[in-house]
Amino acid sequence: MKYTYLVSCLVQASLACRLTVDHSVQERADTFQNPVVYEDFADNDVSVGPDGLYYFSASNMHYSPGAPILRSGDLVNWELIGHSVPSLDFGEKYNLTNGHAYRGGTWASTMRFRESNGLWYWIGCVDFWYTYIYTAKDVTGPWTRAAVLPGGTCYYDCGLLIDDDDTMYVVYGATDVSVAELSEDGLSQVQTKHIFSASDVGKDGIEGNRMYKKDGLYYILDDHPGDITYIWKSESPWGPYESKILVDGVKSPVPNGGAPHQGSLIQASTGDWYYMSFTWAYPSGRMPVLAPIKWGNDGFPYFVSDNAGGWGSSYPAPLPLKSVKEWTRTDTFDGDALGPDWEWNHNPDETKYKVTDGGVTLSTVTVTDDLYAARNTLTHRIHGEFPVGTLQVDFSNMADGDRFGLAAFRDRTAYIGIHRDGVKYTLSVVHNITQEESAWNTTSKGNIVATTTDIPTDKAIWLRASLDARASGSYAANFSYSTDGQTFTQLGEPYTMWTNWAYFMGYRFGIFNYATKDLGGSVRALSFTSA
Repeated sequence: MKYTYLVSCLVQASLACRLTVDHSVQERADTFQNPVVYEDFADNDVSVGPDGLYYFSASNMHYSPGAPILRSGDLVNWELIGHSVPSLDFGEKYNLTNGHAYRGGTWASTMRFRESNGLWYWIGCVDFWYTYIYTAKDVTGPWTRAAVLPGGTCYYDCGLLIDDDDTMYVVYGATDVSVAELSEDGLSQVQTKHIFSASDVGKDGIEGNRMYKKDGLYYILDDHPGDITYIWKSESPWGPYESKILVDGVKSPVPNGGAPHQGSLIQASTGDWYYMSFTWAYPSGRMPVLAPIKWGNDGFPYFVSDNAGGWGSSYPAPLPLKSVKEWTRTDTFDGDALGPDWEWNHNPDETKYKVTDGGVTLSTVTVTDDLYAARNTLTHRIHGEFPVGTLQVDFSNMADGDRFGLAAFRDRTAYIGIHRDGVKYTLSVVHNITQEESAWNTTSKGNIVATTTDIPTDKAIWLRASLDARASGSYAANFSYSTDGQTFTQLGEPYTMWTNWAYFMGYRFGIFNYATKDLGGSVRALSFTSA
């Protein structure tokens, strides 16, 4: 069925709504709105850089490059500037060549600048076994792997503190929490000591550890998964520690979002303190939310709630708001490299894509009929309540058996794309490509729900995915196409996106091209608009 007029209206309404929201945040310098970024950036570790700006390290798991970095001048307006892990060089499965690494990779890591040697450090545990340390002179890179700790030394959910005397400590652990002291160069472990356990607060688990020092006291921030943030205080990094609850089941500022409970503390240049957490709000993902905290006479911080006792949807701005590059924009792939907005599903085959002025060519890498096994799927985070992704593509060099398209990509995926079989080209919408939630094996390769052979003779087309990504919304993904970039025609009924938490990452736009017969074909993405 065709819904050209309806789709056009929905897209225009979405664009108008977003422009209004973005404008109000930029202009109303006295307040800010949560979430501070309406995108999937979880497990934040926020710190101050040598330039006085704020840096935010996040998780992106099996997407490559790993460990995205955001920067802000005001704690509210953020821009994505790079990654700490240039490639997920953790074994063949991260290349999709000998298994897969879905839900592996980089998560709950830590990043800090060390003034004494002018280096940035990123530390994270991968596959629950190895801890990797990457360093860089410049936060935007190049980052290089500086060390791998011995197998079995896993700094799980870790936080780095560089003390006043330049000693480096890492707090880590789940259920049982320890502190490690690092060597003088920060690249090996000198000693480690268990400091407290979840049972000390009557819980079965704690995680999400961060470490701070204030007024000569050491603090550890962590959480009981799902509801409670704890803050622990001691006169020594080795303890003993006493604890207090910072938040407990606080209502999310995002309708139908989960209670914020994990994140990091940050002191603004004004001297005021803030708690950056995230709310679980699928299908968008885990989105960062910010709130002020105050310090009591007992030396513990307390949370500043809204009038209803929840996490406020709006608070006074920490600092004068700074303009940053818009999150929603058109990428015409200028230059010879992809920007930091783009991440691959697992590591790409570097020989099978090429970025040149005006486009990125994606050659087929894998012969398969399973999208989750296909290499070089290029992904882009969705933004806002009603994200719209539009791909302009030249598919004149497709080979027989090739499949390319634009997906609403997650562990349950749908897409619109071109299937070539012999001389026949079919524009298809496919629903319910599915992974199971333990080993992440593919259980369904999807069902074709709509087709058309209305294919432009010049083999150029615009594909669009229009989503309702609100946690309180319909979760609908609508797919449409255009032959002129102006008038779009919906193809197929809406797909209902999956909102379970187990995959952790939220939905993304995914651009894929794989072969079902022989390699040799390619498509060229000319532009992509995130709106």
